[in-house]
Amino acid sequence: MATTPKRDIKARLLIADDDRWLLESMQEWLTSEGYEVQTASQVDEANKKFCSYSPDLFLCDVRFDQGDGISLLRKVKKHNPDIPVLMMTGYAGPDAARESIAAGAFDLLTKPIIDDELNTAIQRALSQRKIADENKQLKETLDKRFGLESIVSHDLRMLKIFDVIESVADSRATILITGENGTGKSMIARAIHKKSMRRKAPFVEVACGALPDTLLESELFGHVAGSFTGATHNKVGKFQQADKGTIFLDEIGTASQALQVKLLRVLQELQFEPLGGNETISVDTRTILATNENLEQAVAGGVFRQDLYYRINVIHIELPSLRERPDDIPLLSEHFLRSACSEFAREVHGFTTSAMNAMQSYAWPGNIRELENAIQRAVLLTKSKSIDLDTLPRAISGIPLGNALPALNSTNVTSARSTPAPQSNGYTNQGPVSTESQNTAAVQTLSEALEGPERTIILNVLRQNDWNRNTTADQLGINRTTLYKKMKKLGIDSVV
Repeated sequence: MATTPKRDIKARLLIADDDRWLLESMQEWLTSEGYEVQTASQVDEANKKFCSYSPDLFLCDVRFDQGDGISLLRKVKKHNPDIPVLMMTGYAGPDAARESIAAGAFDLLTKPIIDDELNTAIQRALSQRKIADENKQLKETLDKRFGLESIVSHDLRMLKIFDVIESVADSRATILITGENGTGKSMIARAIHKKSMRRKAPFVEVACGALPDTLLESELFGHVAGSFTGATHNKVGKFQQADKGTIFLDEIGTASQALQVKLLRVLQELQFEPLGGNETISVDTRTILATNENLEQAVAGGVFRQDLYYRINVIHIELPSLRERPDDIPLLSEHFLRSACSEFAREVHGFTTSAMNAMQSYAWPGNIRELENAIQRAVLLTKSKSIDLDTLPRAISGIPLGNALPALNSTNVTSARSTPAPQSNGYTNQGPVSTESQNTAAVQTLSEALEGPERTIILNVLRQNDWNRNTTADQLGINRTTLYKKMKKLGIDSVV
């Protein structure tokens, strides 16, 4: 005997009303629409069923012969603030609507309730809950991504830094983070913010080295209309945007002397004037700064103000380079491998011994950022279930160019990212190399190791997409103009 396939349930509904005919009618119709429905005809019964059934949406009458629907609404929202509740009434009036919405109802429906109107209201309420759940999940993901738990290390120096973060996160002390490029200064700054009582307020990041001095001043402190050519309206600065939260000033060593004076004042007094304005603005903003430069030398050379240096150097966190923590490389590599496999939908289980030895012997001038890029590249290029030397950048593997990169095909190219050019740093997986061989490797890296793999990747993705350049550009993560230029440079435009 054939069985009827079970239909997917749209959502679980609980309806509370003392009109039994209405209850049965709504239950029958909503069940036919694909919902799972339970009913209650009394307030106490509805309260018990709500706790045991855990519905996705609650429909409740405003008035019961014995009991009050508004009071039941308040109990339900106290038990589960996220549950959408639709109130129903046969006595529509401004007081009922106002009281229902104030108690947390999503909407108030007036009896007699039309089927389409009810269905629309239910769908709107469930959609809002879905968005709220997604936002909550996204926030939890971001908190996890930028919290201390996302910083992978068992190096003693890093563990001490974690202790410092725990100790100073809730203070208002200014923090200076130093370290080479790619060591994770931005991530540490975000972790401090997420650990602090300011976590619900904005975290605002400013790359000071990316803007000219005049624009940087406007970016940090805002400006008033007419303060300079092109200033057609007032602009709120980053310090004001970060009020009650945290502002992270990266590459602070690039700030000019004039800007340093204004920074000193806002750090000391938490006050400033917008560019071209006279109004003094006060903020409650926690400041974290970072640089890869030696500020003590900059002070000695007269490039960086001594008073500002002492003001920002209250809590100093110095991040070690990756080459100083080789025992973290396997741990970080596994972390980046899992992330890359998830992002690119690939199945790679680990690293060969020779690949891991090579990575631990390499000096990593680009630090953690370079390691992450190398792992992403290897995940995209590998044909096996383990990453081996042949898919690592040649600067790491030391494999000659002719053997460094496997041919690509449509089965192992799902997406691509630009990979930084391998850098010669005086190391191979066997150890230091001579200056002469290092210089030779550098010439090969620039002229061959970069163009060869890039040409192979572009050519294979073009073939995979039947030479559709728009699709190829999208898959490679570059714009169409960039693809045309690369094809011309690499001689691909003449390939049929």
